[in-house]
Amino acid sequence: MQFEDAMRLAADAFEAVGVVVLILGSIASFLIAAGDVRRGGPAFKPLRRNLGRVILLGLEILIVADIITTITIDQTPSSAITLGIVVLVRTFLSFSLEIELDGALPWRRAALSDKAGEDAV
Repeated sequence: MQFEDAMRLAADAFEAVGVVVLILGSIASFLIAAGDVRRGGPAFKPLRRNLGRVILLGLEILIVADIITTITIDQTPSSAITLGIVVLVRTFLSFSLEIELDGALPWRRAALSDKAGEDAV
């Protein structure tokens, strides 16, 4: 097996794992939400939070596949530019999802959790 073939296999494996994470994670999120509904608890916010986490994890795994492909297989300027754009879009998506999930900017999280701890005392 040639190096390029091994890298294609590795990239394909990461892509497959990313898709499986998205599919199984989404199914698990909906099953958890269904259990919450059966118990009479809130389902929408936990479902959103769980789906957001699944999407974040899936995106991170898919980025690995793109990086492997660009660095080892398709070493062209247009491929690098495409990777840069994809990473920027996915980073923006991840950043937006984290703000949505936590309700605060990442650099404000610690201050908010400290304040919540003080309020509890």
